[in-house]
Amino acid sequence: MSSVEVMPARLSREETEDLKRAIACLEGSSFAQRLTDTIGRPIGALTRGLPVTAKRAVAFASERALSGALGLALRTIDLRRSARFSRRTHKFAAAASGALGGAFGLAALPVELPLSTTILLRSIAEIAREEGEDLSSPQAALACMEVFALGGDDSEEGMFERGYFAVRAALAKSVTDSARFVAAGGVGAQTAPVVVRLVSQIAARFGVVVSEKIAAQAAPVIGAIGGAAVNAAFAEHFQTLARGHFIVRRLEREHGPNLIAFEYQRLRGEAAGRA
Repeated sequence: MSSVEVMPARLSREETEDLKRAIACLEGSSFAQRLTDTIGRPIGALTRGLPVTAKRAVAFASERALSGALGLALRTIDLRRSARFSRRTHKFAAAASGALGGAFGLAALPVELPLSTTILLRSIAEIAREEGEDLSSPQAALACMEVFALGGDDSEEGMFERGYFAVRAALAKSVTDSARFVAAGGVGAQTAPVVVRLVSQIAARFGVVVSEKIAAQAAPVIGAIGGAAVNAAFAEHFQTLARGHFIVRRLEREHGPNLIAFEYQRLRGEAAGRA
């Protein structure tokens, strides 16, 4: 007896427009390009010029900041119990913390980066809620953390898989295993080896963006005002990525991941062809 495969329903016109918007968010300007536009100087050379000690400090601070953010996420970001802040408010708060980095440079990183990351996490969680995520679930908390891995792409050194779905695929096993540990152990699961490994994977990519931010803030004549502008771009970059990420996840909940991945690549190819 033969079986007939039923093809999945196609996206509606509105859903297709949403997916196009997600592609624009996820495949648009890199943070390095945003910084170049912000400070008027190519950021690549500045980042490559960071001393080894600074790169080590960035790597350490990035992992510490993400560990703290994960602890907050696992305790549940209950947006119903506090006033909801707009994207602009979070961007302003991040810019204010960036003034500290601009004024004191690398020395301020252990204080400024956890603060910026926490502000960003709350902004990301608000975007997730708007796109229908249940913020009380471990999967949603880890999806918020995934956003920090989406922004790092050191294309010159070829360190990482590139592209939105490539990043998610690289993290998939760690995310799945971590979700299982978190569901069983709650906040206490944060120290489980698989969860620590996930944080390290995310931090490796997040650190690329942090290095670009630090290089820009350390540039001559940047100072506190420039540091605030750099952090505003930093916040806007991850907010944009979060919007695209959670649009995709919303559509996946409706239609399944296979159809959305197919339509994403098709629409992305069409956009590239027109360009």
